[in-house]
Amino acid sequence: MTVNLDLQSLCIALQIDHAQLNALIVQLSMHPTTDDLQIRRLKKQKLILRDRIAQLQKILLPKEPA
Repeated sequence: MTVNLDLQSLCIALQIDHAQLNALIVQLSMHPTTDDLQIRRLKKQKLILRDRIAQLQKILLPKEPA
């Protein structure tokens, strides 16, 4: 059970990071002086986080009932 709680905690932390990154991207996108390369890098980071979250959710929530 401890491993499951650790994975859940990690998943929640990654979801928070994803939301914060999304807010930062939106904020930076509103400024005309923001470097497009910086925004692209942040979006790539956001996608990586999304993929890691999806992997953890697959582990935590199996498709078939046990």
